[in-house]
Amino acid sequence: MRDEAGAADPLITGAEIARIAGVTRAAVSNWRRRHTDFPAPAGGSPGTPLFSLADVRTWLATQRKSHDVSDEVRLWQALRASFGDDMIGGLASVAEFLSTGNPSGLDSAAAALVTSLAKNASTAHAVDGLVERFQDSARRSGSDQVSSARITRAVVHFAGRATDGATVFDPACGIGVLLMAVGDADGTVVRGQEIDPAAARFAGLRADLTGRTDAVIQAGDSLRADAWPSLRADLVVCEPPISGPDWGREELLLDARWELGTPSKAEGELAWLQHCYAHTAPGGRTVIVMPASTAYRKAGRRIRAELVRRGILVQVVALPGGVASSHSVPVLLWILRRPKSDDATPSHVRMIDLTGNEPDGPLEPTGDQVVDVPLIDLLDETVDLTPGHHIHRSTHDFRAEYQSLREEIEQQLHALGTLLPALREGVGEDSLDTATVSLAELSRAGLIETDAGGPHSTSPQLDTDYLRGFLQSVSNVRRSTSASGTHRVDARAARIPQMAVTDQRRYGVVFRTLQEFEERMTKLAELGQRAAALARDGLTNGALVPHAGDSGE
Repeated sequence: MRDEAGAADPLITGAEIARIAGVTRAAVSNWRRRHTDFPAPAGGSPGTPLFSLADVRTWLATQRKSHDVSDEVRLWQALRASFGDDMIGGLASVAEFLSTGNPSGLDSAAAALVTSLAKNASTAHAVDGLVERFQDSARRSGSDQVSSARITRAVVHFAGRATDGATVFDPACGIGVLLMAVGDADGTVVRGQEIDPAAARFAGLRADLTGRTDAVIQAGDSLRADAWPSLRADLVVCEPPISGPDWGREELLLDARWELGTPSKAEGELAWLQHCYAHTAPGGRTVIVMPASTAYRKAGRRIRAELVRRGILVQVVALPGGVASSHSVPVLLWILRRPKSDDATPSHVRMIDLTGNEPDGPLEPTGDQVVDVPLIDLLDETVDLTPGHHIHRSTHDFRAEYQSLREEIEQQLHALGTLLPALREGVGEDSLDTATVSLAELSRAGLIETDAGGPHSTSPQLDTDYLRGFLQSVSNVRRSTSASGTHRVDARAARIPQMAVTDQRRYGVVFRTLQEFEERMTKLAELGQRAAALARDGLTNGALVPHAGDSGE
């Protein structure tokens, strides 16, 4: 697209539109949804659309969005002033006023703004706009009070939206973002529980205002006081709260929900996972957001092994960094399925690694981002469920890498055989019973300089390799070692034998050869460790096998 002068029309993101208009990104999202004349994307991707700057400026001028502060912004500011950090309480008061006309908790100015906002948009749009603004606020402040828009997008993508007649459940639903996103189809039965009474109240009111009169949200601690003990859902979604050591283990030690094993104090996320699974109907699925560390921590190994062994875990997805609200560390989606009585045990777990993607990038994996891992390969001593670990192994050419390491080791061994010098016994005139000179004297005479590589000769009368070789002698090391055991070259103490330069060079050649010998020995040890580890890994995962003649006889 080009302007009248023929120059390319710049394309801008939604965040840049927000900066131009002086509003939040949530407001821009609202404009796109509510106004049919908002400029259509002119580039980018569905996750990160780009818009024509000229078209956006024209639309803003027409709507006067760049000059007028919207009722939504003024309401948000009023709620901030009245409720401070308790914005969930403020949202609940707004929803109650819209639902019942009762301005409980709202001052007259805020109530007037809510009334004005509801006149210009439906109550559902008004509430949704405030929810998006709250999500954006939580993302910027690093709060975990609400599932981010990116987490919601990922869960919807991999879980899919529930079908007519299905039951959807979220045992830690917060203000209902995940729950309403996957359970928005007509005829879906929506159930939730939330420990924060204000959040539970708002989630229920929001469901009513958006026409979801069949949604029921209960307040309470799902782990300690399950409000839905007999509920079995077709789809369970959950982003568990951050679990500390007091998730209730002591009082719940013998709870029937721990059918895969009792979680440790440090594994509260696995308690939430089993709570979700306990509420999953046969043939139903659970999609739960998990920290990356739950995939490999030692404490959770037994439960992970049971998930794999019983064919319950069907997929693990590593999402890009920045998807979660409060941090940039990648998180995982664990997707479980409760088998029906006649179901065959799956043969593999699908691993998807999207950590290389942008947070708003594509969620459909490319061929090199997905691998189906046989169950037997997961049931080792660690039961590591990190997708990147298994995708790396699946794309490894074990044979080529092992052969390359073998060839490099053989080259190092051949070189070592020629490097170690043949030395004879020093007697008579070859002995080093001779005068010595200190490093300080050599420096004062201008024969040496010292840089990052150590002292080196500046004179044709002194060989650098000879100099450095004798600095490493036992006597000089002893002189240069402090009482604490720290070694340092001390110019006042180190001494070098006085010797003709031709003899220095003979010694220098040998010292240089010994230095290379030591470096190659270090390299050989490293190559040997790598080769042994690669061979062992390849043999145990089936990528490598012994030759037919390797019988050990």
